[in-house]
Amino acid sequence: MSETSAEAPARRSPWLFAIPLILFGALALVFLAGLFSGDASKVPSALIGKPAPAVTLTELEGLQRDGKQVPAFGMADLAKGKATIVNVFASWCAPCRVEHPFLVAMGESPTVKQGKVVLVGMNYKDEAENARRFLGALGNPYSAVGVDRPGRAAIEWGVYGVPETFLIGPDGRIVDKHVGALTGESAAKMLAKAAALVK
Repeated sequence: MSETSAEAPARRSPWLFAIPLILFGALALVFLAGLFSGDASKVPSALIGKPAPAVTLTELEGLQRDGKQVPAFGMADLAKGKATIVNVFASWCAPCRVEHPFLVAMGESPTVKQGKVVLVGMNYKDEAENARRFLGALGNPYSAVGVDRPGRAAIEWGVYGVPETFLIGPDGRIVDKHVGALTGESAAKMLAKAAALVK
């Protein structure tokens, strides 16, 4: 009788270990399904409709355009009656390289060339030399580049990770936000939305 009672727990013990593993696996599947379902670029932002955070950015030292230093930008520059597209980028960011041709095309568009829409960059947690090399190799579509080396400004803006792109209205309020690399379609939509704000 003692042998039977000693054997019973031994038969049930594999299930005791399997149940937590099964539960963990089910939770992992639920998490992954949530992660990959829907459009990642549609992450909600609590800042939509609110003024763009006033942050202090420095210029990207040594970055020149037409023989002049490319300036940084601040809140005052975002509320000058023009729509502004702010792109958060870094040289070490692979998706930033993927989206960059679309930003260059955006910078060459008549809307930006005519000054109706302004395209600026926020360089995130980057080395100045690497950022200059990145823009030198791929082209600089930005009229201003603010450096956020410590990443504090990005936190204020609610950045999840680079790249991210914000649309700022003529009144300095955040109108739209795109998380992740821009595509040709999403870049065109954002540019059209920006142009509609200043008609």
